[in-house]
Amino acid sequence: MTKTGIIKKARILRKEYTKAEKILWKKLRDRKQGLKWRRQHPVDMFIIDFYCPEKKLGIELDGSYHNIKENKEYDKVRTAYLKNKNIKIFRFWNSEVEENTERVLKKIKSVFQLPPL
Repeated sequence: MTKTGIIKKARILRKEYTKAEKILWKKLRDRKQGLKWRRQHPVDMFIIDFYCPEKKLGIELDGSYHNIKENKEYDKVRTAYLKNKNIKIFRFWNSEVEENTERVLKKIKSVFQLPPL
């Protein structure tokens, strides 16, 4: 996909987000957790659900389709590629965000030694 194509796809994804993405975005946006976050951020040919440039942290929210073998392989390749760009990817299931958002936020903060909630 071209750079223009990936940017267009990211714009579409920003408008059509999942319930879990909507919940987490409400908690991350406007520096509510002390850091600047971007939603559906393109990095080369990939799009990261949430990205913090200051910490080089990407958050991916996964639905059940990530349990399919082909998608698991794609996720591994994608994560390895981003790791080579010094971006740490942290994954959560959609259900984790929907059922216990505060726990997810605590995990994010603890991994990167951010101030407590």
